[in-house]
Amino acid sequence: MSIQQFILDHHLNAMRINGKRVGGDRTGERAIAVHNPYTEEVIGNVPKATLEEVRAAFSTGHAYRSKLTRYERAAILNRAADIANRRKDEVAALISAEAGLCMKDAIYEAGRVSDVFLFGANEVLKDDGQVFSCDLTHHGKKRRVYTQRSPLLGVITAITPFNHPMNQVAHKVVPSVATNNRMVLKPSEKVPFSAILLADFLYEAGLPPEMLSVVTGDPREIADELLTNEHVDLITFTGGVAIGKYIANKAGYRRMVLELGGNDPIIVMEDADVDEASTLAVQGSYKNSGQRCTAIKRMLVHESVADAFTEQVVTKTKAWSYGDPADTKVDMGTVIDEPAARLFESRVNEAVAQGARLLVGNERRGALYSPTVIDRVDPAMTVAREETFGPVSPIIKFRNIDEAIRISNGTAYGLSSAVCTNRLDYITRFISELDVGTVNVREVPGYRLELTPFGGIKDSGLGYKEGVQEAMKSFTNIKTYSLPWV
Repeated sequence: MSIQQFILDHHLNAMRINGKRVGGDRTGERAIAVHNPYTEEVIGNVPKATLEEVRAAFSTGHAYRSKLTRYERAAILNRAADIANRRKDEVAALISAEAGLCMKDAIYEAGRVSDVFLFGANEVLKDDGQVFSCDLTHHGKKRRVYTQRSPLLGVITAITPFNHPMNQVAHKVVPSVATNNRMVLKPSEKVPFSAILLADFLYEAGLPPEMLSVVTGDPREIADELLTNEHVDLITFTGGVAIGKYIANKAGYRRMVLELGGNDPIIVMEDADVDEASTLAVQGSYKNSGQRCTAIKRMLVHESVADAFTEQVVTKTKAWSYGDPADTKVDMGTVIDEPAARLFESRVNEAVAQGARLLVGNERRGALYSPTVIDRVDPAMTVAREETFGPVSPIIKFRNIDEAIRISNGTAYGLSSAVCTNRLDYITRFISELDVGTVNVREVPGYRLELTPFGGIKDSGLGYKEGVQEAMKSFTNIKTYSLPWV
């Protein structure tokens, strides 16, 4: 079955407003065409939501109050995990078709989605309250203070990006379901079908439809309503810095969880295992076509091992196959679209014109852009200073750990990092002094569990974390109460 037929057969061309299929028959100006980045073919259309439809989703969601018990919520999420796991091949094919990710990456993402459901189901069953005895000081009382977490009074707005079409959605939706909230989700108009399919998994698993709506549309028409609707209590957003800052300025007196960009380094010290470090560097740069906020976007290498490291990175990059995302043998597919590929090409060309050396890559055909390595890079060059959201590996030399930390911290971002060393004194300094949310030792910056806290500082976010546990905390209000105690 073709992806086009799969989309039609499963009605993925329609929004899900409180579980109802809306707008699947729209054409022309009230529809958005979704293209396969590799073939450039239209694989389907989604409707442009009207303001009235968005307002209706918020109104119905706000009026609904879920009475699902912890057991019932866990059961729904466990059933959804089973559905996602059984249909992972369909999920992967859909992700690959709309995002251009190779099948290896798409299958991996499908598995991660199932993990998010399972972690959410497990976390629901944990008691999230605390107990404090009040006779702790000389003027204390014989009382105890208790806390409990409750759903938000209003509705959650979730806005998700293109680079992880279903997993990013799962990281918004699962904590909302787990905490008995109601959510209106707007996926990227470039990759809407995976989000709609995930919603259908949850409806099939027994989720009350009022707890989740998926609206598709033109951000220019509906974005402000998603941010300022009177029923919105919290906005959770993953995407670019400019849009994140727009949300922060527009949303007003509302809670926000903003997971923004990254410019993550791998830092290779003089004592590092160069073979291990170069393998991590290549994997961290090119998985998901380099389109991860935690992808390695700068390679900081001690000058004493730089030549050996660079040689191995070039060799392993040349072995990293890329091409048709539907080919199960290739290691990398396309980036999201041709304009993105042109941007990477132009940044590399600019760096070379400023003195960098192209070692491999910088070849483009449409949205297909080759894994690329450049060295002799100055940290001030655009390709290294800004977030280059694709498969580009700029190599920067440093003399000592002080310079490595200075260069690493010298951008507007602070999301994650990788350090390759066996020296404990180096490790403790990196953990203490790198201005980032995560430091991974001898692992790629993006390594994490779907459960663990994830997020950054500076232009990488407001410091509030994602990951199932932390998102569940953000999506709730704490109520404190006390009782007399003998």
